[in-house]
Amino acid sequence: LLVDEVNEPSVTLKWIGHQWHWSYAYSDFNNIWFASYMIPTNELSTDGFRVLDVDNRIVLPINSQIRILVTAADVIHSWTIPVLGVKVDGTPGRLNQTNFLINRPCLFYGQCPEICGAKHNF
Repeated sequence: LLVDEVNEPSVTLKWIGHQWHWSYAYSDFNNIWFASYMIPTNELSTDGFRVLDVDNRIVLPINSQIRILVTAADVIHSWTIPVLGVKVDGTPGRLNQTNFLINRPCLFYGQCPEICGAKHNF
């Protein structure tokens, strides 16, 4: 399977859930990290997707095993990229892990599909 445990992934990315945004760290590259916020509807370009487009996108390699470490800073968050078949819960104080392989170049949209805090309605 494409999601089986891999001992030496090409990239490890840590994803931290916060209310209203995610922060990311490329731990294999001197701890490069950044925050990613949804673009408000009134600021979207005409080709943007409401509730899916963000200000900072993640760039990942194709045809390489990718390890994702997921946690949360405040409440339980659920992180998913449906087209890759990946869904992981981020829980404060815990570190969850999953692996996947992207086998074609594309722009994939992730989302938080569950209620993760106050006023979280999508």
